[in-house]
Amino acid sequence: MKIEKERVILEQQKIDRSQFEEAAYILRALANETRLCVIMQLTQAGEKSVTELMKQMDCEQSLLSHHLTDMRAKGILRCRRSGKNIFYSLSDHRFTNVLKCIMECGNER
Repeated sequence: MKIEKERVILEQQKIDRSQFEEAAYILRALANETRLCVIMQLTQAGEKSVTELMKQMDCEQSLLSHHLTDMRAKGILRCRRSGKNIFYSLSDHRFTNVLKCIMECGNER
């Protein structure tokens, strides 16, 4: 009986690497100033066009488009087309939560 309890305790203490793999994926996806800014803008507004993002971020269209395409491919953003405009919004709010935690930790200094 004691051996069984010890085995159960060891099983409970095992690290679930999939959680760390997912956390690393999220952190890599956020590890860029432009991407963080996009996430913050979309967190505040819900949805924005590429033009709106570009103006508010003072960012070149080619650089922003590169990041938006990459973030969409990673499942962070979703987009919709309306006429000539493309609008982006967050599809995964885990990224918003991580960004909020980072911002709160930075304010605790």
